[in-house]
Amino acid sequence: MTDRRPTPAELVAAVPGLAPYLRPATLLRPYAATPAPQASRIGGPALWPADQPWPHCTAGHPEEEHTAAAGTAVIVLAHLRAEDAPHLPWPDGADRLQVLWCPNDHDDIQGERYYYGPAVELHWQRAADLAPATPPPPRHSDEYYLPTPCALRPEQVLDLPDRDELPGELHAATEEFTTRQGIEYERDHGRADGWKLGGWPSWHSTDLIPIDCGCGARMVHLLTVESGGAPDLSVGRHGELHVFVCPADLAHPVGLDLQ
Repeated sequence: MTDRRPTPAELVAAVPGLAPYLRPATLLRPYAATPAPQASRIGGPALWPADQPWPHCTAGHPEEEHTAAAGTAVIVLAHLRAEDAPHLPWPDGADRLQVLWCPNDHDDIQGERYYYGPAVELHWQRAADLAPATPPPPRHSDEYYLPTPCALRPEQVLDLPDRDELPGELHAATEEFTTRQGIEYERDHGRADGWKLGGWPSWHSTDLIPIDCGCGARMVHLLTVESGGAPDLSVGRHGELHVFVCPADLAHPVGLDLQ
């Protein structure tokens, strides 16, 4: 067995059929530090257009203790600059993406598809329109959904998917190559793990679950939120939260998956 895993570029060179599956991604690499307000970051100070009210969660919350949280304010999960992830589908004029979420569990935001976790909102904005804001605190929040503010060390990489995303013949060709190298594609492939923008999601705890928009389009991966580490979050069973967007219209509701 080799200690070295091939890079995505090396995999594509060996198995040219993988080329259409190669996607750019940005590893966020959060670390414990006070982030600058205008920098890409996890958590931290709120920025919002001065002429707009701070968003509130409009989704319902499960019964039990969270009933009183209906209408709670959302919080900043991430503030991201276009220059740190230029491969994202930035709308014309937008140079900031703010990821907000309601720090409570929800069970009614995915239609017929089961989901139990925080509600997520994406806001594509311009830095010139944003000003320091003091949002109202959430009426209720689960501690494990409150991120410790972190600075980021963004790194742009290339990403390949889990084997479940590949057609059978292509997966077989890839596995034949990686077996000759003494590695396993499903474990040592080119998909990067951790907090990530773009690229491909992991399907490590379930088989592939296609995430389709209500308009019928197959949604694409935008963000992976990882449990643990410096932000000290826990999603799912201390796993990952994947956020998907519609390639036809970014205004359509996001897709969510827990692994």
